[in-house]
Amino acid sequence: MKSANILIVEDDEFNQTTITKALSDKYQVHGVKSAEAMFEWLKENTTELILLGATLRQMSGYEALKLLKHDERTQATPVIMISAHESMGDEAKGLELGAMDYISKPFGTAIVRARVKNQLVIKQKNNLLEMLASVDGLTEIPNRRYFDEHFAREWRRSARAGLPLSVLLIDIDYFKRFNDHYGHQKGDECLKLVAQTLVNNCRRGSDFVARYGADKFVAVLPGSEEQTAQALSNKLCNVIRDLCIANIDSPISDRVTISIGAATYEGVDEDSDEIELLEKAQKALHQAKDAGRNGFAFCP
Repeated sequence: MKSANILIVEDDEFNQTTITKALSDKYQVHGVKSAEAMFEWLKENTTELILLGATLRQMSGYEALKLLKHDERTQATPVIMISAHESMGDEAKGLELGAMDYISKPFGTAIVRARVKNQLVIKQKNNLLEMLASVDGLTEIPNRRYFDEHFAREWRRSARAGLPLSVLLIDIDYFKRFNDHYGHQKGDECLKLVAQTLVNNCRRGSDFVARYGADKFVAVLPGSEEQTAQALSNKLCNVIRDLCIANIDSPISDRVTISIGAATYEGVDEDSDEIELLEKAQKALHQAKDAGRNGFAFCP
């Protein structure tokens, strides 16, 4: 199985063919002949690496590189510039704009393969570091930092498409009492089990669960309307209760329970933002707690 998608953007037929032949036995190689065609291709596809011609006929490779690095969807995609001749000034310009490397004529197959392999290895390591920085060390689900970034992206996507977006704030009831009675090791085990149970029950591909605080979690549900958010909130309360994790110091139950605050953006209010939606979920969580916990509330 070929290991990575690589996009070659080059209007010189010889350069395009030479580089494609050098890479196509190991990688999925796609070729386009202009920056405009590249941006159209990227609307529907993703790539691990772009080889970008410096001297394209319409929009130059340098202009295209600027746009790639200013787009959140492609700014982390490594770019190797393709130059028809060696020029220190050209190389410096591309590197200053964000290119990771240069390939200059004459193209040697071994050099092309080595430079592509190096950039893919670097990207893989960077992806791993980014993933580790985004994962909560205890529960092994996304952390608050990653939630903030992901939630902002989902909000923008929903606002552009006019689609609903729901968020659930989830709090373990009387968790401090649980920790005080059973100890922090049992508390950690409880957090991990609750986290995994929440993830397992938010099963749609677009659903997202993260650790929001010490004993708090958050679920982001793209495309979910109020009715779906309420139904899932009720389900999550039940499945956590059904874990039967003993919590004898809880004044409301002999087992671990949760409270949930839910809110939905309907995709039509241009004056609201993701912070307002989160504040509504927080308000609903307070309502659920005021109502006795071990349940959910919805803030319209």
